[in-house]
Amino acid sequence: MPARDTRSNPKRPVAKASGFSLLELLIVVAIILIIAAIALPNFLRAKIAANEAAAASEVRTITTAAVEYNSTYANGFPPSLSVLGPPAGGGNAASCDNANLIDEVVAAGQKSGFNFAISGVGTANSTAATGCSLPGFGDYLVTAAPVSIGMTGQRSFCSDEPGEVYFDITGAVSTNATACENLPVLQ
Repeated sequence: MPARDTRSNPKRPVAKASGFSLLELLIVVAIILIIAAIALPNFLRAKIAANEAAAASEVRTITTAAVEYNSTYANGFPPSLSVLGPPAGGGNAASCDNANLIDEVVAAGQKSGFNFAISGVGTANSTAATGCSLPGFGDYLVTAAPVSIGMTGQRSFCSDEPGEVYFDITGAVSTNATACENLPVLQ
């Protein structure tokens, strides 16, 4: 019997290992990182724009609620943001102390990356109207400022009795109605 050749057949192809090489994986990871580096700043700008649009809208809502509070309860303009919110415990019965004109999140003072406030301008009315714990004011100032300038928003917003919404490109909070009215009007 002839001796058997134990060497491999040179004509038979050698099977390659399946999978990706380290270099191929590094290239894919690098491409993903480049795409992320391009997309993240655009995402952040879009989020800031959405937060600012929501904040400007909430300032308008608070302004409308303040006027409605004044005409409904004859107590002047609201002494605080919380009195425009719903009653504690989720009840629906509106009162001078919980007018249920804005949602509870805004009434707590913060939503969509912005801090909201309403403050009475000038001195408070001498007495509170019937059914009201606190007297209202003759004028008011609504403000909305980003929680983190450059991350949640860039501009701040304000409004007062005429109902115009103004903005400040620096994100600073207006401290009085005159400073607010000297800012550009939001179109």
